[in-house]
Formats: sequence, structure tokens, C-alpha cells
Amino acid sequence: MGLLKSGINEVIATTAFNAAPIGIHVRDGSTTMLLFSGTHTVENVVRDGWVVANLIHDPLLYVKTAFDDLPRDAFVEEPVAGKPMYRLADAEAWVAFTAHVEKNTSGTIRVGLTREKEIIESVAVHPVNRGFSNLIDATVHATRYRDNRDPELKKLIDYHISIVRKCGGKKEIEALDLLMQYIGE
Repeated sequence: MGLLKSGINEVIATTAFNAAPIGIHVRDGSTTMLLFSGTHTVENVVRDGWVVANLIHDPLLYVKTAFDDLPRDAFVEEPVAGKPMYRLADAEAWVAFTAHVEKNTSGTIRVGLTREKEIIESVAVHPVNRGFSNLIDATVHATRYRDNRDPELKKLIDYHISIVRKCGGKKEIEALDLLMQYIGE
């Protein structure tokens, strides 16, 4: 099965000088991701036919890539399957995939992924931290909340914020403060 395990793996996906938090679904022998239409990630995946899943344990990077672009020096070119692909320079591990659109609707596309290469760059142990996990959930909700200001999403964000503040460490709290700036709170 490799670096990604059964279920939804939260990674920072990279395409051509683009990075965004994405859930990669591994179920019943298939690997897919669901992308929202109109994003740079969708444009790049459709055009180039590849994506790299970066495994990284930096809460600030998850928040930054959800709302902003990274500088070009944050990326490293890797030759994979006869083409240049880009991963994050700080990735602890990464998995390069060829990608093809399986289903295209008005709002999303489902992308099928075929693993081409995976590398562990550094070995680190990350104990389960509820603050980190809830920061990821708050960030997912915040990407939608920033656009539509749905009060139900705000309730979910507030719930996750309380857990981050209770269980998170210094980096999770710093990432939470950045998240709040991005959503104007």
C-alpha cells in the first residue's frame, strides 16, 4: 500500500508551482481525489496529468497553502515517469502520481491516481495531537466559510478552534492565529 493508508489521507498536493491541502482517498484498491472546479490545482492536473502528495507535519504550511501561494523556492523539481514534477522542499515524504479525470461535474472533478514513485526524505515521529488534527478540520471549513460566510460552518470552525486552543502546541496556535486572519476574524 505504501506511504498512504486506507481512508482519506490529508496531504499538501503540489502541481506546477502550486500547493494546496487535499484529501487523497485510498479505498478498495483505488486512489482518488476530489477537487473543486476553478482552482489552479484542477487546471494543472487536467493540463499536466500529475500531482504529488507531500507528507508534512507543519500546521502553518497547511493553513498557508489553503489560502495563499508559496514562493517558487518552496518547490523541488523531481523527474518522475519521464516528466518533471514538483514537490515541496520541506516534505518529509512524498508520493508522485499520474492523474486522470474520472468524473467531471459542474462543481468538482474526481481524479484517479496511479502511484509512480514515493520517497521518504526524513524520518520523524509525530505523536497524535488533537490540536493539529482539529486545525486541519478548521482549515477545511474555513476555505468554504471565507467564500460564503455560512453560520453553520462558523459553528464548526469555532468548535475546532476550542480544541486547537486546548490541545495544540505553539505551532498549532500560531497556525490558528494565521487562519483567523485569513477568514477575517
